[in-house]
Amino acid sequence: MSTAATRNVLVLGAGGGLGQALIARFLSDPEVGMVIAVSRSGQTKDLSAPWLSQSRLVWIQSQYDEQSMLEVVGKLVPYAGTFSRVCICHGILHDDHLWPEKRFEDIDASAMLEIFQANTITPSLWLKVLHKTLASKLPCIVAVFSARVGSTSDNRLGGWYSYRASKAALNSLLKSFAVEYARRLKNVKLIAFHPGTVDTDLSKPFQASVPEQNLFSAVFVADQLAEIMASADLDGQLSYLDWAGKSIQF
Repeated sequence: MSTAATRNVLVLGAGGGLGQALIARFLSDPEVGMVIAVSRSGQTKDLSAPWLSQSRLVWIQSQYDEQSMLEVVGKLVPYAGTFSRVCICHGILHDDHLWPEKRFEDIDASAMLEIFQANTITPSLWLKVLHKTLASKLPCIVAVFSARVGSTSDNRLGGWYSYRASKAALNSLLKSFAVEYARRLKNVKLIAFHPGTVDTDLSKPFQASVPEQNLFSAVFVADQLAEIMASADLDGQLSYLDWAGKSIQF
């Protein structure tokens, strides 16, 4: 069990490539106590590298409806007040029946609802249900995976209607959370994080058009985010940052 002096890490949506890379990155940090991972599936075999200390990893399997999230919060009670880092890694761009829209004729209501559920609603529900768990005197940096295409002012190409809108809506919600967190959880700093194009399943269908130097490994992005979180200030503001730590316009 953790103590209040321990810096623990919580990774939500841990089953994807970036979630796994973040788990490995934080487990390699001797200043981190426990890493708590939450995903729909059980613990992935990709984390079986011999240098990982599995005794410091707790994996919780959960669905992402609010009741299931509250059950996760119940399991986090022994760690309440000890989290210094939280990564909310949820997101969907495509799957077997979803694809980014090229034209407005491609917009489909059921697909849009599914994308908003994953990209906007699920991260927001985590921030709703976790507030007591995160409350502490310990500084806690929360990074939520957004995307540059969620920037309304940076939209010059159009298309990808649902994905763009879901990330823009996420950014708007994060701004409101930051305002209220600044009053009620002064130890928490929120970051909307754009990881760039990462070599994971999410980006594979689109990698052919990405220059090699702009396609990042999950390990690289995990290292970048860890550094960004380490240098973040508790300023009560939402930061919208890319993988290099540069600000993005909303």
